[in-house]
Amino acid sequence: MKVIRKLNLAVAVWALASGMALADTVSLKAQLEPSSEVPPRVSHGHGVLNATFDTSSRALKWTATYAGLSGAVTGAHFHGPAPVGQNAKIQVSVEKSALASPINGSAILTEQQSTDLMAGQWYFNIHTATNPGGEIRGQVLPAN
Repeated sequence: MKVIRKLNLAVAVWALASGMALADTVSLKAQLEPSSEVPPRVSHGHGVLNATFDTSSRALKWTATYAGLSGAVTGAHFHGPAPVGQNAKIQVSVEKSALASPINGSAILTEQQSTDLMAGQWYFNIHTATNPGGEIRGQVLPAN
């Protein structure tokens, strides 16, 4: 009987700890389109950013895929704070060596960056030589 109680207690503690860890992670997404750039671009480019943000550690992890761009990618960044339709400064840059699709990366954000990200005030865009200001862009928002 004592063994069963200990086992039940261990399972309950594990379930509680697992639930707490999941509650701290937010899934984020951005549809990357040329029409979302400011000003809008004419391009066949498109893509998607999938990310997770750990609200406790402030760790942002992402994967971005893209296709149909006008040429080789010259840069990719998270920008903010800015609502849809406005431009903002770079907050997190993707390393030049990681620009091939899929783009994978991670960063630890500051408290202010975390606040702006969670308020929907960040966007992600991908730059090319033809479109040095950005060819495709999407607002980073909670995934549904």
